[in-house]
Amino acid sequence: MERLPTRLDGLVLLAPKVHGDERGFFMETFRADAWAAHGVPAEFVQDNHSRSRRGTVRGIHFQTSPGQGKLVRVARGRVLDVVVDLRRASPTYGEWEAVELDDERGWQLWIPIGFGHGFCVLSDVADFVYKCTSYFDPATESGFSFADPDVGIEWPDGELIYSQRDRDAPRLAEIDPPF
Repeated sequence: MERLPTRLDGLVLLAPKVHGDERGFFMETFRADAWAAHGVPAEFVQDNHSRSRRGTVRGIHFQTSPGQGKLVRVARGRVLDVVVDLRRASPTYGEWEAVELDDERGWQLWIPIGFGHGFCVLSDVADFVYKCTSYFDPATESGFSFADPDVGIEWPDGELIYSQRDRDAPRLAEIDPPF
């Protein structure tokens, strides 16, 4: 496995070895000791899986206290994965970084507590899977607008599909992230 560079401190982008031939491929999608050696904690309590169609945007979401770290990857298709630094003391507060994740390279992104997260589907369909460090709790669910002009995320061109919740989300300046 190789650790790839990221711009925002705290993110970990991993490229697992993909062993492929004419039959298909094999890769380890999680191995506690190897991931921990690269800075990804091994204490996950919940796995999630979403399926979305081309142009779907989900985010920008995060969990407040106790927060929720996520190890994300794409099991089918391709997405533009976006992370926003919400740590007030960070020199990159409010800045974003995007990584293209797909089912062929198998790259995984560790998103620690203190970051907002979202993605946009680039393929016809995408299965997005992720491990979480805390249980989902609707009382601690939060987020801000994926289209916040102050953050300035560069989403792909074309029609974007999003939920009413994401459409009505406040701007980052209107919320007070607890990180």
